[in-house]
Amino acid sequence: MGVLLLKRTNRILPVYAADISGVCSALYELGGMTVMHDASGCNSTYTTHDEPRWYSMDSMVYISALSELEAVMGDDDKLVRDIVDAARNLHPRFICLGGTPIPMMMGTDFKGLARMIEKETGIPTFGIATNGMHSYVQGAGEALLQIAERFCPPVDELGKMAAEKGLTGKRDWENPGFGSIRLRVNILGATPLDFSLTGNVSGIRKFLSRHGMETVGCWAMESSLDDMCLAGLADVNLVVSAVGLPAAMELERKYGTPYVIGAPIGRGTALRLASLLRLGAVTRKDQTLFGGEPAVGEPAVGEPAVGETADGEAAVGETVDEKAADREDADSKTGSLHANPGIPGLPDDLSRERVLIVGEQVIAGSLRCSLREDLGAQDVTVLCPTKGSGCMAEEGDMLVWDEDEAISRIGRSTVVIADPLYRQVCPGDGQRVFVDFPHEACSGRMYHSAMRPFICGS
Repeated sequence: MGVLLLKRTNRILPVYAADISGVCSALYELGGMTVMHDASGCNSTYTTHDEPRWYSMDSMVYISALSELEAVMGDDDKLVRDIVDAARNLHPRFICLGGTPIPMMMGTDFKGLARMIEKETGIPTFGIATNGMHSYVQGAGEALLQIAERFCPPVDELGKMAAEKGLTGKRDWENPGFGSIRLRVNILGATPLDFSLTGNVSGIRKFLSRHGMETVGCWAMESSLDDMCLAGLADVNLVVSAVGLPAAMELERKYGTPYVIGAPIGRGTALRLASLLRLGAVTRKDQTLFGGEPAVGEPAVGEPAVGETADGEAAVGETVDEKAADREDADSKTGSLHANPGIPGLPDDLSRERVLIVGEQVIAGSLRCSLREDLGAQDVTVLCPTKGSGCMAEEGDMLVWDEDEAISRIGRSTVVIADPLYRQVCPGDGQRVFVDFPHEACSGRMYHSAMRPFICGS
């Protein structure tokens, strides 16, 4: 067992942002107060390297300034008093208490502390037992799950909230969104740790608008907590990173809203993703870009598509996707839309290359789809250094981290797409192309000047 655990350590390559950074990043814009339970100064790793919004946007992210004596004696009363006093002065929408390695060793009961603080303040409070031993994906995913559980109301209350804002309640039709009716979509899993501040999130919104859909809320960038409370109004949810998957499952449990996994990277993949969103809304079944198998309900070759008659005529109002495709054709010709992935340095023809993509699983998997559809790639493998899922993987993908195996795979590939920090283990023999794909969760602010939007339409 010891050998297996040591194989998951890093001696050369960097580790990714920790779970507590994911918690802070996911909740940053929602008006709550997030408290890291750790020694004074330990929040600087997050604020300096993992949070590009720190100097341009205010947020209530604090450190508990845990002292050695408090750690030894297990003095939780001081922590509760400090948080209660701060909350009474700052009036946050909610309070989140997150852990680090020291509270893990102390055996801190975060859920119990959260109940005490909520009883004292009357402010919704939740504790997340992060410990710094997992990646940001697990922490951010748990934070968004807490928002879905605590702030998204039951269906009967949702209608009242929508009416107060002049919106129609949750729609229940058999054929939503085709043509004349705009699909409502939540974007789940958007944080700067994966999408940075280069315009990717606004690009996802533009992608939805271009295909006749409207954004209910973006979890959790460029949307307020009030927007996210209306998540139940959506007809389908778009999971753009693994961070959004726990919230997507909770929203499906609570409202029956299906979700689609994928990110609009490259024109061909974006068009297919738009079709999957409509298919998911119609069939009420979850869809994914990955796996190589047709999605449930997807027509076989020669059969009419959903919303199309047997003779090939479009159903009533079925013009949105055609118009969107025409617009994207025009945009790609003028250069305002990526006809292929917007990543500088990619070879024009990948049909004979062994391609390795290193990164977050949903983004890397969507990029793989684009490389196949837009650049003719055949042999593409994903190496996921963060939390991955077998349901989104293909045969040969690496989901369990092993640095030696990762370095070996990089050496066996002819095209490597990864954060520039991986270049140090890429053989410099001229037999492979290394394509820089900076990832905020890996290299922090080091390569901000080299970051480019990779979402289709951004």
